[in-house]
This record gives sequence, structure tokens and C-alpha cells, in this order.
Amino acid sequence: EVQLVESGGGLVQAGGSLRLSCAASGLSFDGYGVGWFRQAPGKEREGVSCLSSSHGATYYSDSVTGRFTISTDDAKMTVYLQMNSLKPEDTAVYFCAVGAFAGWTLRPYDYDFWGQGTQVTVSS
Repeated sequence: EVQLVESGGGLVQAGGSLRLSCAASGLSFDGYGVGWFRQAPGKEREGVSCLSSSHGATYYSDSVTGRFTISTDDAKMTVYLQMNSLKPEDTAVYFCAVGAFAGWTLRPYDYDFWGQGTQVTVSS
């Protein structure tokens, strides 16, 4: 059974930083794309960052480019999202996801497995 478990969310002041972790079990990241998404109340799920299936490239939404960084530790089967210069509009539940697609994508329906999410709240 594939499981993805996020952690690292919390309450932070604007301008602060958080590092989210997503621990995987039941699969290897090899050949899978890995993504981070977020969903604020009343809004659709939004793709934030993707590590391509070859793990050779990273992609970010315009809203987080230059502030967020995705990375993996394959030995620990963990993917991270380092979030710096946080803004109140970054407040959302953050999800990690894994998909067997080629290349990269920030479309939620391209992903096959999802974590349960972790809450990030940025105060002004």
C-alpha cells in the first residue's frame, strides 16, 4: 500500500520560513514525478511545485517562484518543500503527491497518490 505522510506545517509570521516533509512508503520515487499542491478554503487545489519524473528538473508556480524549493532525499524516501519569505496568501493545506507521468505537470489529475495534507498558516 502506498502512503504519503506530510509534516512540518504550522503557524508562522509573514516573512518567515517553514520546511514541509513528505515521507513515502510502498513505492520508490524512481520514475515518478513528485509534486506539492495547496488548497485554501473555498478555492481549487493549486499546483505549487513539481520535480519531474526523471528528477532532473524542478518547476514552480508563478506565485512561489524564488521563494519555495522542492527537493528529495531518495535514501529516506522523503520529499521536501522549503518555503521562505512566506506571505499570508500562502495560507492553505499543503499536499504532496506522486504520479507516474512523463516530464512534469502541476495538474492534480495527473497524480496517482496523495498525502492527507498539512496546514500552513501565515499571519500578517
